[in-house]
Amino acid sequence: MTLTVIITFALLNLAKGDMVDVMAGEAGSADSAYVDHLRQRFGLDQPLLVRLGHYLGDVATLDLGYSFRQSKPVLDLITDRIGPTLLLMGSSTLLAVLGALVFGTYAARKVHRAPDGIISVVALLAYATPMFWIGLMLILVFSVKLQWLPSSGMETLFSGLTGLAYLRDLAAHLVLPTLTMALFSLALYTRLLRASLLEVLRADFVRTARAKGLKERRVIGVHALGNALLPLMTMVGMQVGGALGGAVVIESVFAWPGIGRLAYEALMSRDTNLLIGIVLFSGAAVIVLNLVVDLLYGWLDPRIERG
Repeated sequence: MTLTVIITFALLNLAKGDMVDVMAGEAGSADSAYVDHLRQRFGLDQPLLVRLGHYLGDVATLDLGYSFRQSKPVLDLITDRIGPTLLLMGSSTLLAVLGALVFGTYAARKVHRAPDGIISVVALLAYATPMFWIGLMLILVFSVKLQWLPSSGMETLFSGLTGLAYLRDLAAHLVLPTLTMALFSLALYTRLLRASLLEVLRADFVRTARAKGLKERRVIGVHALGNALLPLMTMVGMQVGGALGGAVVIESVFAWPGIGRLAYEALMSRDTNLLIGIVLFSGAAVIVLNLVVDLLYGWLDPRIERG
């Protein structure tokens, strides 16, 4: 984590321009004395190594600094935005895994037949299509043309909805970004589960289960699927970092008020403290979620030691 902070800090500070240049540009004009005053106020006049040392010392005490652009502590900004991002990532991951269970299993059962071919082609197209384009097309169809779903945001502004009405409104806003974010992972998981399940179905214990006269549905659901899920769980853990990166695109397209959109705003305004805080938080989230995946391994396969 320390190395991640150092690399991110160095890259942001070695790039041309800084937060003061952005602020001066937004103001239209600023004399050199005022620019120098701002750099001194924000500590940008100090050498890079000195600023890095101060920042690492603050991080060691769980102080992620202060966002001068947002006029709020970085930790408060992250905690305010983490809920929407977790909701979006959780719903899209759940949709992708459930969809992969359905389509991957069905494709494996119908291997080298028409349903398998159709699923493989659709998965390939979904995997190759940029997420932002899919999001824009979904907005065009379901929001602009059909007017079935809202195009942006997390809730209807100034609606004052509460209770079930608020949950329905939230669900309506969640549909399009969740579907957009899930399609890429769904395509990847479907292909992976299909390949894994085909390999497991050739194992000796599956042939034994079939020889006992068990129905094919029970053979797959009880005996084969549990073992085939192990590579899928590994990929889900590996995709967490990619999902956080994809959240930047999806949240920007749908104006979703999460960590991804906050990171984009921080990057555009060169808000170094905020952006490094988001990177640090994202790295910690990846570590925790991969630990959860390791624990799921032990649950799915008791042969794996839990120690």
